[in-house]
Amino acid sequence: MELGVIGLGRMGQIVVDRTLAAGHDIVAFDIDEDAVESASAAGATPAESIPDVVEKLGEEKRLWLMVPAGDPIDAALDELSAVLGTDDIIIDGGNSHFEESVRRAESVDAAYLDCGTSGGPAGAELGFSLMIGGPEWAYEECTPVFDAVATGPDGHARMGPNGAGHYVKMVHNGVEYALMQAYGEGFELLHEGRYDLDLESVAQTWNNGAVIRSWLLELCEEAFREEGTDLGDVDDYIAGGSTGTWTVQEALEQEVPVPLIYQSLGERFGSRADDRFSRRLANRLRYGFGRHEVARK
Repeated sequence: MELGVIGLGRMGQIVVDRTLAAGHDIVAFDIDEDAVESASAAGATPAESIPDVVEKLGEEKRLWLMVPAGDPIDAALDELSAVLGTDDIIIDGGNSHFEESVRRAESVDAAYLDCGTSGGPAGAELGFSLMIGGPEWAYEECTPVFDAVATGPDGHARMGPNGAGHYVKMVHNGVEYALMQAYGEGFELLHEGRYDLDLESVAQTWNNGAVIRSWLLELCEEAFREEGTDLGDVDDYIAGGSTGTWTVQEALEQEVPVPLIYQSLGERFGSRADDRFSRRLANRLRYGFGRHEVARK
């Protein structure tokens, strides 16, 4: 299959590498010339612009956008809408609000797939989890690429019509907030409690057979191993918050109580005011799964 990839940052490069490894042909573009050179060295056909990507693809245009949410997506779509038709497909792999994805799907003639993407840099080796919304025919057409980019056939699914993919990813992120908060509070109690504990050892033990074992807990273990039980100079500052805010807003509109997610969002914003061990761990966990910069004291 032939695929155009627009946006070659950390996640976009993983899309390129995994699709190339699966035997697909890639045409790649980014405003960063070094990123284009890296994709070219990996085996992709370099492009000089978005129209050049489309020009170099075959008759059927399948494009994957991995650009920052917001204006960059709309700018890319403005260029694509003039040259794509109803038989073409756009995959939006960014972290967009689901209502924006619905709007964008209605604004272009091409089939639009909103693709919630989870897995972070670990996806380079393991593959991503992909939550996809949009026309069923377009999803089926792109299944070979999704098989390559995801962990495999079980790592992706069509969630429903346009918006459903990013809707599911939004709620996924809300759950992520609450899980990080729960681990943070538990380890804070262990850290401040009555025993002098090696928290790396605790996390390692829990990760081997305990009910609460998970990838996030493996990242807790990594954090304590690399930073120390007291987390060294990791600061009480947790960046982000948009997807958790969207989740809480949607829960209010649907009258669904989400007290754990709401509280974890409040703790994230509270990290801009005082100091808590739980938030310092959450700060470090964001580096673990997403390689987000660690705020330090």
